[in-house]
Amino acid sequence: MTYAKTAAFTGEQQHLAQLAKALAHPARVAIIQLLASRNTCIAGDIAAELPLSRTTVSQHLQELKALDLIRGDIEGLTVCYCLNVELLRQVQQQFSAFFEQVTVAAPCEPGACGC
Repeated sequence: MTYAKTAAFTGEQQHLAQLAKALAHPARVAIIQLLASRNTCIAGDIAAELPLSRTTVSQHLQELKALDLIRGDIEGLTVCYCLNVELLRQVQQQFSAFFEQVTVAAPCEPGACGC
């Protein structure tokens, strides 16, 4: 049986990977884009906009909410979701810093590494 060895990686690496995993599903990307276009949205409206069942949308909302990328406020019998724009800006900075760090090296040309 294999075990995830996430403890061998820095907290920053683990956090970045969690964010990437949350954004790795097209439904979650679509949910974020939908919320961005409307500023707020009720869960039922989100399900009506996507080709997914209400239960599946709810599961994706919970994934995003678990990382605080979105927030949900209960209003009567519905939950009104909105983006955590401050955190999304931090995520943008984290990914920008990551890509800046890993793209500083000279590009690998085919055949240049001796493989």
